[in-house]
Amino acid sequence: MPILETRDLTYIYGANTPMSKTAVDHVSLSVEQGEFIGVIGHTGSGKSTFVQQLNGLLRPTSGQVLLKGADIWAQPKRIREVRFQVGMVFQYPEYQLFEETVYKDIAFGPHNMGLDEPEIDKRVRTAAAFTGLKEELLQKSPFELSGGEKRRAAIAGVIAMDPEVLILDEPTAGLDPRGRDVLLSQIMDYHTQRKNTILLVSHSMEDIARIADRVLVINEGKVAMFDETARVFARGQELYQMGLRVPQITQVMMQLRQRGFPVDAGVLTVEQGLREILRLLGKEGVTRG
Repeated sequence: MPILETRDLTYIYGANTPMSKTAVDHVSLSVEQGEFIGVIGHTGSGKSTFVQQLNGLLRPTSGQVLLKGADIWAQPKRIREVRFQVGMVFQYPEYQLFEETVYKDIAFGPHNMGLDEPEIDKRVRTAAAFTGLKEELLQKSPFELSGGEKRRAAIAGVIAMDPEVLILDEPTAGLDPRGRDVLLSQIMDYHTQRKNTILLVSHSMEDIARIADRVLVINEGKVAMFDETARVFARGQELYQMGLRVPQITQVMMQLRQRGFPVDAGVLTVEQGLREILRLLGKEGVTRG
């Protein structure tokens, strides 16, 4: 049974008014336990509206969201419990920090879950470690942290609830390249150790190509593609027509292939591209030496 499933999911802003706009249009798909799903689409495609329905932040105009087979809106008064199981990290989550200390901010969710103090303390420290926050930062005001540290503290606050599904909406937005790489590595390590399900919304095709098992492409509120990462990025021309692009190294390989070089057009990372070029040059031994 899928951990998450949507059935004819539809969301209309301003429904039944002259200004109505369909942001998500009859989306049906399923996500398996433990998958890492990349979610892409141009600005205004509906991807953020889609993921905000998965943990009940937005109630569908029509259709269903199923969590482990159960409609999350079957008991509206218990929707808060769904949000403990499906955690959401918004773009620029550091703007949501508000407590006196980093520790209290991370502990906010576990407190709302009704956990006892020893369990809360364990979760706070585990979440901080997962996101790379040093122990000495926990007693500082979150507003004394650097931009990258604030981002990690905000993400730790969601991880501390130990959600079965973690949704990250542009988690690296605004970070410098090093900060982005560090945060993505920590997210990947968390996924490897926790073995939960992650949905990552991102404009970075390179990031998605590097870490996603499957990629969901949303265009004009509909599912344009939902397939293995390599298969999606192999459809470069279709992505271009939607205002998207393939990773730069994939584009290079596609151009080489168009010029007659027998390379794999499905290369997704620089490391894969290097191996493919070395193979083409007959120098595989270089990588082994």
